[in-house]
Amino acid sequence: MAQALRAQIEAGGVDPDVAAFYRARAFRPLWAPGRLRLDVDRLAARLGVDATAQHDDPWRLAEIELALSTAYAVQATELETDRPERLAYIDPALAPKRKGKREALETAAQAPSVADLVEAESGARNPIYEDLARALERYRLQWAGLPDIRIAAGRDLGPGATGVRVDQLRARLGLPETGRPFDGALEHAVRAFQRAHGLQPTGRADAATLAALNAGPAHYERLIEANLHRAEALPASFGERFIMVDAAAGQLWFYEKGQELAAMKVVTGKPSQPTPIMAGMIRHLIFNPYWNVPEDLVRTSIAPKVLEHGLKYVEDEGLEVLADYSDGAPVLDPASVDWKAVEAGTLSVRVRQRPGPKNMMGKVKLMLPNPLGIYLHDTPHKGDFAKSERLASSGCVRLEDAMRLARLLVGETAAEAAVAVGGEEKRVDLVEPVPVYITYFTAIPTEEGLVFRPDVYGRDKAWDAQHAAGSFTTPTAGGQDG
Repeated sequence: MAQALRAQIEAGGVDPDVAAFYRARAFRPLWAPGRLRLDVDRLAARLGVDATAQHDDPWRLAEIELALSTAYAVQATELETDRPERLAYIDPALAPKRKGKREALETAAQAPSVADLVEAESGARNPIYEDLARALERYRLQWAGLPDIRIAAGRDLGPGATGVRVDQLRARLGLPETGRPFDGALEHAVRAFQRAHGLQPTGRADAATLAALNAGPAHYERLIEANLHRAEALPASFGERFIMVDAAAGQLWFYEKGQELAAMKVVTGKPSQPTPIMAGMIRHLIFNPYWNVPEDLVRTSIAPKVLEHGLKYVEDEGLEVLADYSDGAPVLDPASVDWKAVEAGTLSVRVRQRPGPKNMMGKVKLMLPNPLGIYLHDTPHKGDFAKSERLASSGCVRLEDAMRLARLLVGETAAEAAVAVGGEEKRVDLVEPVPVYITYFTAIPTEEGLVFRPDVYGRDKAWDAQHAAGSFTTPTAGGQDG
């Protein structure tokens, strides 16, 4: 096999780092597909490599060897920042360190066995991943193998109902008898399906249940896989003190030493400006913040209102017009601005809102430096948190109780003193930065099954399409205002 490896490498077309690895070891195989068949098959399956060989054909075994090494090296050296649809590490302190391909293969060569390597590579995972992996296994065992039978449109089905649609429902849920009414066994099966899919366990096949059944047995399995794909990108340990935001759920949690200290609702990006999946570090807070109005809103919202209501609107809303975006830029007289030109887009001006009760940033901003312009902040619009769907920002995360989170981060005394400094903007640095993980999970395990949330940003659909095409890269969108 060494001769076949050498011939294929010297013929060209092999990754240079992979080729260098084999030259340094005199073309000895790493995976030895002819031996340890089960372990190599497991590894090949994980890497998407066809490891089938005809008997002991050395040329084919060498092809498998090189395919395995190339796929393993690519996976082992890939940073999550290369896969933004999973998680963009926007703070260098959190980002995984990149390894070289040859280094990855040399590390693999030190493993006592392929089995040990596979175990190590799939070792410690975060609890979200572990819970989803177990949920996927349970789901496959109970639901994935059922017939893909569509139930015809019609009214809800409940105990005592008869007919073709009841037969279709029975078959879909794996009950073989036909010609029977909607009996206790079918009611039990419907209720079990509802519990497993986060539906109200009424035992009746209502519209929501029928829609879930008609989605097909593979549909929800793929949704769990998409979420597992995203969970895998999170680190095994989140840190002693961290914030988790789930944009799909519209929720935030703050943990310290394994204890949940706070939970609150959040408002995240509208579908046209989705909140990105990202990990960063809160390094400082700004109390009594100014709000720098995004240029597009100055043109589409501020300028038309000034033209409609007059310059009084500028004062009533606590707005200032500045000469430019530099620090210490002089404040302009709003009467000197050609607001018609601003509305038309032929003139650009900087507008900011002073601290105060109307300020769109509220009392505090939680800053995690990043090029996407994303941060967490307070808001004066508390009514938004009563809505079941909270998608209204330009990508930033608005907090239901920002001051509670601020007090937990910098201490109650420091937070209250900062917010009371005469309405002036005040920066408070954290003693230790706090990681923030902004996630997007549309499938969440429960004790009885899973809860499936609406895919408001279309990421599950995009993952499904990209998975079928063999590509996983999707863009993320940032925001400016929150």
